[in-house]
Amino acid sequence: MRISTEGLQLVKQFEGFSPTVYKDIAGLATIGYGHLITKGEEFSRISEREAEVLLLRDITVAEKAVTRLIHAILSQQQFDALVSFTFNLGGGALQRSTLRAKLNRGEYEEIPAEMLRWVRAGGIRSEGLVRRRRAEGRLFAASQYAMRFLHEQYVLLAFLNFY
Repeated sequence: MRISTEGLQLVKQFEGFSPTVYKDIAGLATIGYGHLITKGEEFSRISEREAEVLLLRDITVAEKAVTRLIHAILSQQQFDALVSFTFNLGGGALQRSTLRAKLNRGEYEEIPAEMLRWVRAGGIRSEGLVRRRRAEGRLFAASQYAMRFLHEQYVLLAFLNFY
C-alpha cells in the first residue's frame, strides 16, 4: 500500500514548507517538508518541487516501516494516518510502541488514544503535535468500525482453516 494524496496532504500540512534549513522542534537540521538533513547532505535553499521529491523519498521509508510492522488489516485512511505518524516519529518509535501491539491485536478503537500519547518533543508537550495526533487519530478512526469487522472475519476464517 502507498500513501494517498489525502495522506500526503496531511503530512505536508503539519510539516509545512521551508525553502531554507531550520531547526525542528527537536533541534534537528531540517529543510523542505520535514526532511531531516543527514551527514553528507548540504542544502542552502530548495524549491517546493525539490522538497516534494525529498518528501516522497522520505515517505517511502515510513510506508515500508508501517508495512513491515503492522500486520492488522488497514484501510487507506488508517494506513495514511500511520504513515504520517511514522514519518514524524520514525519507524523505531512505531516498532516499540503500545500502539503497534494494540493494533496488531485488532484493537482498532484504541489507536487514536494511543497516538495522543506521542505529543512531546524534547520532553515538552507540543500543542502542534497534539493537533497533528488528533488529525491522525480522526483520519484513522474514519473507517475503524468497518476494519474491526473485517479483522474479526479474518480471525474467524483463520480459525476455521486451522481446524
